[in-house]
Amino acid sequence: MTKRGWALFLAMGVIWGVPYAMIRIAVADFDPIVVAFGRTFLGALLLLPVALYTKTLAPVFRRWRPLLLYTLVEITGPWLLIGFAETTLNSSTVGLLIAAVPLIAVVIVTKLGHDRFDARRTIGLIVGFAGVAALVGLDIDLSEPAAIGAIALTTIGYAVGPIIINRALADLPPMGVVTGSLILAAVIYLPFAALRRPSHFTADASWSVLGLAVICTAAAFLVFFALIGEVGPARATVITYINPAVAILLGVTLLNEPLTIGMGIGFPLVILGSILGTARTRAADQPAATPAPSHTS
Repeated sequence: MTKRGWALFLAMGVIWGVPYAMIRIAVADFDPIVVAFGRTFLGALLLLPVALYTKTLAPVFRRWRPLLLYTLVEITGPWLLIGFAETTLNSSTVGLLIAAVPLIAVVIVTKLGHDRFDARRTIGLIVGFAGVAALVGLDIDLSEPAAIGAIALTTIGYAVGPIIINRALADLPPMGVVTGSLILAAVIYLPFAALRRPSHFTADASWSVLGLAVICTAAAFLVFFALIGEVGPARATVITYINPAVAILLGVTLLNEPLTIGMGIGFPLVILGSILGTARTRAADQPAATPAPSHTS
């Protein structure tokens, strides 16, 4: 990998590990739906000029039905549910739980008949889900089932989103898909966010929402497209394994969240399980078209 590729790779690992801490700060003062609306609305405003200049938006909206479905399972639902979960769960815990997305995706793709379980993949799934079980069992107060359910639904949504892309939107420009989905999400959130608008805007929460929009949404996708162009789509997805480490580091150092036994056991198991469970065999490792990226955080 070139120096530019490494720089982009490390930048993405940090950028998509940061949102969990920002969301945790924002939902302390703002309703989760206000946070999600602010992120999508501002992110869409920033990406819209690029999408219009490159003429990538019009063809995407002609296929609005799969775009809407993708938006619901990849943005509208997950970004609201993550905010809700972080009103009670630590940001580092949420980041680590969402690292199980590749494991969920493997199960779904296999059940759809597009892949098969072999010994390595089965071991990976067992190891990965054991890590999730360790984290939930040791770190999470099971008297908060709504938060756990919210993250479970988020991981399913994040796993289903790329499948919709591959089946219905893969031939469309990624910039158009991302911008169009952010616009739709902002429109969906708008009436609910208006009803929950805060009576006053605290500095910490406001800066966090702005950071989510500018850094973790608009800038993130521009950097991610550059990373795909530099190293290819397969290598680009490896950032999935760095994001939770960044989330844990920021949660512990900036938000004074505890570094727990559950994290110590769960983190390496989830990452190892994801690597084993999602690795392709050489025979199946064929070049693929570049999909629009999944919103990993």
